[in-house]
Amino acid sequence: MKPYINRYPECDYKGRTRALSDAMELLQGKWKVLIIAVLCCRGQKRFSELHQEVEGISAKMLTRELQVLELNLLVTRTVCSTKPVTVKYEITPYGKTLEKIVFQLMDWGKEHRRYIMASTQPVNS
Repeated sequence: MKPYINRYPECDYKGRTRALSDAMELLQGKWKVLIIAVLCCRGQKRFSELHQEVEGISAKMLTRELQVLELNLLVTRTVCSTKPVTVKYEITPYGKTLEKIVFQLMDWGKEHRRYIMASTQPVNS
């Protein structure tokens, strides 16, 4: 049996995969990255505005996902003393550190869609 040779010694494989696992666990699911994207692109939003912008999410799920994002210091929640009470959500400076990654995912998704669409076009004989 051949010994394993690390072709990338600068890469702390175990440490980095643990970090990736942590990130994936935090951002898992259908909605968190979309919520982050809306807040990065559109700025501070009231709950109802956010609910409209994240298509398909239920109010209950949006509440739950915002709580997780707030707990992890990615989003802030501000309760305004208006009548009726208004609640606003905003990406934190720490949450903004995900902006570049989210935009890269958006770009990759757009390119992937083009690639798949081009590869499924019928070939003219």
